[in-house]
Amino acid sequence: MTVESYFSATYGEARDKFRAAATDAGAKLVSFENPNAKGPKGETLTTDVALLGPEKAERVYLTISGTHGAEGFCGSGAQIGHFKDKLFDAMPANSLAIMVHAINPYGFAHVRRVTEDNVDLNRNFQDFSKPLPVNAAYEEVHDLLLPQVWEGQGRAAADQAILEYQNKHGAFAFQSAMSGGQYSRPDGLFFGGQKPTWSNATFRRILKELVPATARKLVSVDFHTGLGPMGYGEPIYIGPDDPAFYARAKAVFGPEVTNPNDGSSSSARVTGTVPEAFLDLPKSIEVTAIAMEYGTQHWQQVTEALRGDHWLHARGGDVNSPLGQQLKRKIRDAFYTDTPAWKAAIAGRAADFALRAFRGLE
Repeated sequence: MTVESYFSATYGEARDKFRAAATDAGAKLVSFENPNAKGPKGETLTTDVALLGPEKAERVYLTISGTHGAEGFCGSGAQIGHFKDKLFDAMPANSLAIMVHAINPYGFAHVRRVTEDNVDLNRNFQDFSKPLPVNAAYEEVHDLLLPQVWEGQGRAAADQAILEYQNKHGAFAFQSAMSGGQYSRPDGLFFGGQKPTWSNATFRRILKELVPATARKLVSVDFHTGLGPMGYGEPIYIGPDDPAFYARAKAVFGPEVTNPNDGSSSSARVTGTVPEAFLDLPKSIEVTAIAMEYGTQHWQQVTEALRGDHWLHARGGDVNSPLGQQLKRKIRDAFYTDTPAWKAAIAGRAADFALRAFRGLE
């Protein structure tokens, strides 16, 4: 099996390959069916979890693919590569690998970044009993990001207004306004939701039911795409805004780990991220978590693709029309570079960081 063959063209193909690779490696499989959504052809959607190692392990290596559904092509390939390249042979004694495949199966299957509720899962891990964060800057750009008509003068006027916003406030300020997360526009981009999604609840269930009570250390990698230079995997610290936690992430994964909290990352600072769920674990477990962010296209191309996909679904566009198919191709290309060189870069970097994680578990 070549490195290129670790990757898949569809969610269904990725699921089959993942389950086969896990089974061949002797892993135990657990599946969680999403009752709220179906695939493009009405097929069942599941999050699949593979466990390889002793049930009462003290060390856990946990990976996540498909947090942002369309980014699952990358993470799935990396996870399958972990099995096919037998990386787990290098894990320290008394270690358990937990591979969470397609935590957002709807987004993966429909090539969307969001869940079936139009929710950005990586903004959804909030305490919904408390007031939610307010992103006033997003309100300034919402109507510009989602014009009523995608083609024509209205779109051109919106694009010009976005350019003027960037000239006035800076490109990164625009990125932060758009991607930092918002909780006021259910049809908008980077919407964090008003309640926990199925994927949120499922991930918390996975941690509760599958992380051993005997665990003392857990190291996690969540695979993402869409930011940074083509093919480069940027290790981004995700966790509390605490220098000690950040220092531990750098000690495990190396000095190139960046941090949105201090401005060193290509990612804007966000709240409600998946690692918030790790707070549910016993405090006796030392958790170190990063996101591995692989570059695909220039961020402006990625932004246009995101806008187009959201417009298509929010404004009642026809996915099967020529325009709809064009927009779907763009969103796929924005988060998955379907070339041998890109896939090799993803698999190599993922293997490198798996080995770093194993050393961190020792």
